[in-house]
Amino acid sequence: MAEFKVTFLPENRSISVDSSTDLLTASLKTGIHIYNSCGGEGVCGRCKVIVKKGEYVTEDSGRISEKEREKGYVLACRTTPKSDIEVFIPEESRLGDLEILTEEIKAKRLAGLYSPVEDVVEAVSDRPLQKVFKHSALSTKLFLKLPRPTIDDNCGDSDRLLREIRKRHKEITVMQMGLSNIKKLPRLLRESNWEVTVTLGNRNKTTEVVLIESGDKSRENFGVAVDIGTTTIVAYLVDLNSQKVLGSKASYNPQVDFGEDVISRIIFAQHEKGLEKLHHAVIDTVNTLIDSLIKEIKLTLDDVTAIICAGNTTMTHLLLKIDPANIRKDPYTPTVNFIPVIRASEAGIKINPRGLLACLPCIGSYVGGDIVAGVLASGMDKTKDLSLLIDLGTNGEVVLGDKEWLMACSTSAGPCFEGGGLKSGIRAMKGAIQNIAIKNNAIHVETIGNEPPKGICGSGIVDIISELLKNKIIDRSGKFVGAVSDRPLHKTWVIRESEGVKEVVLVEAKDSAIGKDITVDENDIKNLIHSKGAIYTGIEVLLKEAGFKKSDIKHVFIAGGLGTALNIRSSINIGLLPDLPEKSFVFLGNTSISGAKICLLSIEAMDKADAIANKMAYLDLSTTPLFMNNYSAALFLPHTDIELFPSVKKILT
Repeated sequence: MAEFKVTFLPENRSISVDSSTDLLTASLKTGIHIYNSCGGEGVCGRCKVIVKKGEYVTEDSGRISEKEREKGYVLACRTTPKSDIEVFIPEESRLGDLEILTEEIKAKRLAGLYSPVEDVVEAVSDRPLQKVFKHSALSTKLFLKLPRPTIDDNCGDSDRLLREIRKRHKEITVMQMGLSNIKKLPRLLRESNWEVTVTLGNRNKTTEVVLIESGDKSRENFGVAVDIGTTTIVAYLVDLNSQKVLGSKASYNPQVDFGEDVISRIIFAQHEKGLEKLHHAVIDTVNTLIDSLIKEIKLTLDDVTAIICAGNTTMTHLLLKIDPANIRKDPYTPTVNFIPVIRASEAGIKINPRGLLACLPCIGSYVGGDIVAGVLASGMDKTKDLSLLIDLGTNGEVVLGDKEWLMACSTSAGPCFEGGGLKSGIRAMKGAIQNIAIKNNAIHVETIGNEPPKGICGSGIVDIISELLKNKIIDRSGKFVGAVSDRPLHKTWVIRESEGVKEVVLVEAKDSAIGKDITVDENDIKNLIHSKGAIYTGIEVLLKEAGFKKSDIKHVFIAGGLGTALNIRSSINIGLLPDLPEKSFVFLGNTSISGAKICLLSIEAMDKADAIANKMAYLDLSTTPLFMNNYSAALFLPHTDIELFPSVKKILT
């Protein structure tokens, strides 16, 4: 098969591929990441590139407008070379510098009040961990000065070591030591003058002698907590003795190259070597983050003795290279929910060769360890008040409950909250419009990093729909009011029609970073209405199934990256969040990494995570008639029943 040279601009990076290789695949092989949300299926239309020179074969797509086609635009995933070609990747198709949330819990209420679970919330940031959970890390180091053997005390070397450990830790009832440690013990003990450091690991309710070292190495004990998100991966390097976070790193989850959501990745995993590619994508990234963290403070991989990961059920399966196929097949069963502690090396993670890997337990197919971590970090399982935890993303997970019970569900919110499915949508990266207001008949936008606008992200689309509704520019169905161009917003910013669809211009081409108008059209609004309807209906169904009313909710915890920029008033206005007093809402930041860190530092907390997972009921909305019966009613702004949103009714009238 003929091979051709493909050069990607402006990087000027080239690769030779055969004529059957599409441009998206070619770009990945060069290390260039082109934005796509469908895993190269030609559905999302996000991987637009411009062929500057050369011949090619491409499939017609309704995602490419006539004007774009005239300029040489094609979908990278649907285009293959017929000669040497040059391909320019426009700004809107690039994965820019993502604004990744690495912060732990801050527990900020809108009204400046403290959370009712203040002790738990502050414990994972500033206060000593012992205030909530006993400090007993997943991996601990113990320096021992062993008595030399004598005629009167001539027990075996391994028995002598275990005896001394039990003297220091009388609570240990079951302890084991691997054959590899036993084999090296005689020489090690004698050469070290009977002074050794023992690394103890909590492995599946058993204390294991993980490592034996000569001399006092007890101060050199570090662990890593990792949040494996669908879009991003965050890692903390933690001193397991002092409990301090020594550094944090974050990255894209490179699995986005194979699909933006978990369903796309589950499907890709069924392709030849698909599971292998997805597994290595996440493992390689985790290893890179760990390597960067330890180099900053001049540690070695041997100093890292434990790692703990929190992720949704699919991410956890892919981390461990477990086939996730049955997660999306009726009756929607994961292979494993409670994952045993294993050697990190078994999963391909590079820390100390005998270091341990633990994963937070999952609940069901679409509610995973990241949500268990969120419940643990929020402390909602410790309060008598009815509380709600919402993690907004492609999968909108919701948990309702108190210290007696917990119920969770996952809604297929779609990619809107991460900028997907929107004409000018992008993820939360520098230049993304995150806040919007209409003042004095003019649109005012605020971007991440205060950089020139590149597109609109999740919090921005929530804001603009709220503003358009409040100013009666759209009606409650999401349709623009009035004829085209009869409602100027600011100079040339008007309602116009593009390819038969009405839209409003937020930023003109001359003021944007992409050389194009940034717009929101009726299709964008419709997509967001469906997404917010799924979230709200999930909340509504949980309340009805549990026999409570909206007014019974005392605290609403909002987790995840979107929560840091989300405007609560806008969210209530469009019917995304229930109409409750704004002081009820608490921003928690990245609860997945917070919960993982707590469990890394405390076996007691890990046991609590298991208890949370065991008692949390999982409600599968796909098999719940109540969901579909209520979902259609939520496809209005804010809802078909305006009486459910009295504060919005007051604003609109």
